[in-house]
Amino acid sequence: MSENFDLCLHIDQADPALLKFLLGNAANYFNGLPDAHFQLDVVANGPAVTLFTSENEALRAQAKPLVEAGMRIKLCANAIAATGVDKSTLWPECRIVPAGLVEIVKLQNAGFAYIKP
Repeated sequence: MSENFDLCLHIDQADPALLKFLLGNAANYFNGLPDAHFQLDVVANGPAVTLFTSENEALRAQAKPLVEAGMRIKLCANAIAATGVDKSTLWPECRIVPAGLVEIVKLQNAGFAYIKP
């Protein structure tokens, strides 16, 4: 039986320091598993979706090499609508999913470990 290292990191607060911490954890995960094959997904819902806009280029710069290494960023469409975020300001690296909570459950059912910093 092979080990599954797939990971879902979840953020739901509009706190740049929390996203910076989450991205640091993601970098540590990649660095800690240099030879492993895994998927790392970040799921943002609630007010956290406001962090993934062009107003936060420093955070985007921190996320970019992680995305290039395979990390996926998924933003909740419901939260985007509720917070009034203009979709044109979202980082191009982000993917919109219909519902963040449903996405997290799907990932857990697919065997992803779940962490909320």
